[in-house]
Amino acid sequence: MKKPASKKIAIFEGRNVRRIWDEKTETWFFSVVDIVQILTESVNPTDYLKKLRKRDTALAGYIGTNCPQIEMETESGKSRKTLAGNPEHLFRIIQSIPSKKAEPIKLWLAKVGYERVQEMSDPEKALNRSREYWQKMGRDPKWIQQRMMGQEIRNKLTDYWKDNEVREKEEYAILTNIIHQEWSDLTVGEHKGLKSLKRENLRDHMTDAELVFTALAELSTRQIAETMNTKGLEENKIPARKGGRVAKNARLELEQKTGKKVVSGRNFRQLPGQKKLKGN
Repeated sequence: MKKPASKKIAIFEGRNVRRIWDEKTETWFFSVVDIVQILTESVNPTDYLKKLRKRDTALAGYIGTNCPQIEMETESGKSRKTLAGNPEHLFRIIQSIPSKKAEPIKLWLAKVGYERVQEMSDPEKALNRSREYWQKMGRDPKWIQQRMMGQEIRNKLTDYWKDNEVREKEEYAILTNIIHQEWSDLTVGEHKGLKSLKRENLRDHMTDAELVFTALAELSTRQIAETMNTKGLEENKIPARKGGRVAKNARLELEQKTGKKVVSGRNFRQLPGQKKLKGN
């Protein structure tokens, strides 16, 4: 399989499903374990899948032939190879699992499995989809605008890395972590821990202020990298640190003047009996 060019989290009834776009086949590949967990509500979907494959040799053979191991991000933020399948593969697996969610998830896969094809021909659909998702999650218009602006800044930074010998996935994550730790004094993982997040996207749970300083750090990193004309991982660590420091100095000055911390433990997950939190 050709190296995937895009990764994304899809949402089914409030649950995250990891997926990666394969350019060669123009198909989304979803985490099989994530789908099995939704179908079975098992606390150990990996073990459930192993037992299922032992009981059903025909299914085991089908999975072994058709479902590749693809690197996806774990709850801890690390990249690990995970069994994955496109919608056709997943339909075959779903048939072998008795679940009241079988039909709903089939319909869902049929819909989201082909979003990317539509979005490639009309990028505005992708933007509208993101906006609608955040609106459904209770985000206010100001937050959504800030989130979208920050994503555009992020995209320009990763475009620079891609064009200047930085390899995707692991090296992007290394540089992102350097930038984040420089401006916030926390690694990405520590920041997610502060917000009690696991698989959720950290940026989707940032306050307005956190989004602003993340964007400032990444904008500064790109502009410094362009000035220095840095190539590869090691050279790009320098502008990553400098760009993060620009945002850190601004953060410290704001905190001194307001007496309020920018980095927050607040998140947007709705807990029983609580109202959705809003960015500050």
